[in-house]
Amino acid sequence: MASSVSPINYQSLFRSLPDNYLLLLPDGTIADNSDNHVKVSLKSRAEVVGKPFFEAFPAADQNEYQVIANSHEHVRQHLEPHTMPLIRYDLERPAALGGGFEERYWQATHYPLLDEQGQLQYILQRTQDVTEQHQAALRAEAVALELEEARNRSQFILESLPIMVWTTLPDGRADYSNPRYLQFTGLTPEAMNDWGWTDNLHPDDRERVLQSWQQAVRSGSEYQIEYRLRRADGHYRWLLVRGVPRFNETGQTTMWVGCSVDIHDQKTLVQELLQANEQQAALSDQSYQAYQLVESQNETFQTLLTQAPALITILRGKEHVFDFVNPMYQALFPDRQLLNRSVEEAIPEAAEQGFSALLDRVYQTGETFFGKEILLKVQRPNTNETDDIYLDFTYQAFKEGGQIVGVFVFAFDVTEVVTARKKLENFHEGLNDAS
Repeated sequence: MASSVSPINYQSLFRSLPDNYLLLLPDGTIADNSDNHVKVSLKSRAEVVGKPFFEAFPAADQNEYQVIANSHEHVRQHLEPHTMPLIRYDLERPAALGGGFEERYWQATHYPLLDEQGQLQYILQRTQDVTEQHQAALRAEAVALELEEARNRSQFILESLPIMVWTTLPDGRADYSNPRYLQFTGLTPEAMNDWGWTDNLHPDDRERVLQSWQQAVRSGSEYQIEYRLRRADGHYRWLLVRGVPRFNETGQTTMWVGCSVDIHDQKTLVQELLQANEQQAALSDQSYQAYQLVESQNETFQTLLTQAPALITILRGKEHVFDFVNPMYQALFPDRQLLNRSVEEAIPEAAEQGFSALLDRVYQTGETFFGKEILLKVQRPNTNETDDIYLDFTYQAFKEGGQIVGVFVFAFDVTEVVTARKKLENFHEGLNDAS
């Protein structure tokens, strides 16, 4: 009984294969391609069949055409399949789509098709368009690098802040102290962790501090307190301490972050002023309160910088362009736009008074500069008059990728303290003259 199976149209079968196939003669001339290949190649079958591969698909400057040519040659010489590495090979866009080239990335394997005598008859190219996957991988890599850089920058800021920074677990046990805190106490990180930091509390303050801290942990409310802590040299110093809880989306505490500021000198000065003249109490209290303004940090180190009780700014580049300005710093210049402007543009009087030269030196040498009660004359808006502001400040270079890229500025406005001290000195001089 004769078979009823119809003859197979192999060309039609080849063209309908569910993948991107290109059939080449041994010399690289295109013999045929599958329908899927037609779709991804942006050219009709009539435009490519009968043409050499690199004539049908021109090699743009950025195209890695030599990788394809080498793969073809490998198949010709060794009569074995060859898989290429991922390459970039942009495709020529039709005029209807705007012309030019479209960025594409490919993976391909070339297979030898031999005749009965074992001679190479065709080269079969199986191509995979991996443009979306590759670009997604590149984007993911770029995002990862950005996140790592952001983490490194935040870590640098945290480690470089000239105040004591700490974090704890939700139950109040310490799990991190920055270098400034460790330097102050002279303890190792291990000794500071859990409840180890309490060993340095002044005996008269210990019970009060622990009760206050445990109450804050239980209630999840912000924590602020003053207490004496033993320094590495054995002396007790008064600190102003502020802690803020971080909550998750369900309202549960996930950690605490806080900072501690040494206010011993200011507290001592205020006590002297109060003892010297009760009429100066209001002024002394105002001066002292200026050192109690420790703003909380909530979720990020950005918040810590914003709320710290100090003048903080980040200057980027050799032109010292304001990259970050916290509210206390901006308050010195309420009528001026600081962000994205250089110090010379935004605060020309500071440049004239030598502050730009100090910034240049720190940026060029990487050496930290410490200023103590340095006078800055600030121009009043729309007048020729100036205000005298005294600052304690630190200029510290910061790096990215091992290179100095800017200067971190941390300062205290000590104008009231200097003014109060001068009043106290005048008071003592008055007493000496009277005697």
